[in-house]
Amino acid sequence: MSDFDLLSFGETMAMLVADHTGDLADVGQFHKRIAGADNNVAIGLARLGFKVKWLSRVGNDSFGRFILDTLQKEGLNCQHVEIDPQHPTGFQLKSRVEDGSDPQVEYFRRGSAASHMSCAAITPALLQARHLHATGIPPALSASCNELSFALMKAMREAGHSVSFDPNLRPSLWASEQQMIRDINALAAHAHWVLPGLSEGRLLTGFDTPADIAAFYLDQGSEAVIIKLGADGAYFRTADDQDFVPAVPVAKVIDTVGAGDGFAVGVISALLDNLSMTQAVQRANWIGSRAVQSRGDMEGLPTRAELEQYLATT
Repeated sequence: MSDFDLLSFGETMAMLVADHTGDLADVGQFHKRIAGADNNVAIGLARLGFKVKWLSRVGNDSFGRFILDTLQKEGLNCQHVEIDPQHPTGFQLKSRVEDGSDPQVEYFRRGSAASHMSCAAITPALLQARHLHATGIPPALSASCNELSFALMKAMREAGHSVSFDPNLRPSLWASEQQMIRDINALAAHAHWVLPGLSEGRLLTGFDTPADIAAFYLDQGSEAVIIKLGADGAYFRTADDQDFVPAVPVAKVIDTVGAGDGFAVGVISALLDNLSMTQAVQRANWIGSRAVQSRGDMEGLPTRAELEQYLATT
């Protein structure tokens, strides 16, 4: 039996967040955090008490050391994070917003250490995880990361372990929209649980309604499709059931970045806790609502104690 519950992989970037609002060109002071959709989910699951291994690569630089220290303090097992002596750690600049709009983000990640991840990183021990979570970001970073994504998802499913997949589209990272659609849908075919947003699902499948988008992925081998509908909540469909689950009301949206990652944390944690799909989506909507009310990508992700306190009041 494996000594850990979940494996996740991807690129963690250093993030310099503006200390005041305005165009990034006019900002003179920033504070340092970490960023990355894949590690946001990993951190969220670790906060809920799951044992998580993180597969990645960072540069032999101060950003890389900062990232490793932060991830380890969050409880992630980082023994499979390689230190790359030749390529730098990626980073980004993020503006500060006060009105709930999407912040301005500029990326500096081309040729980063993480983009040089490859199938050579896969070991038999990694494939013993109970669950694998993947997104559409690593396969867009480079050809070797693309191969790694396919290999991990295929191997984990063939080994009988559950796999979740969030398309998390980043069109600017792909050579073409056609390649993005082709590869993302091919990766989704290896996942048990697929978690697209509504606009992503429409682009990827060509269908308009949540029910038809879900049917597309069920037909190619998924067991459940959970579609994020923003303020309208979420829709899920399995072979035997389907339903809309209303959103958790939010008085004020502060920062939308990371909401989808929080949603994924809710779905995955609840299903690993052996809850029903409806309960999983309810938890996902609640964690997503926390994320948009917190400044930062992962600051709103709850601990297990906070989750239990919320469940006790609902």
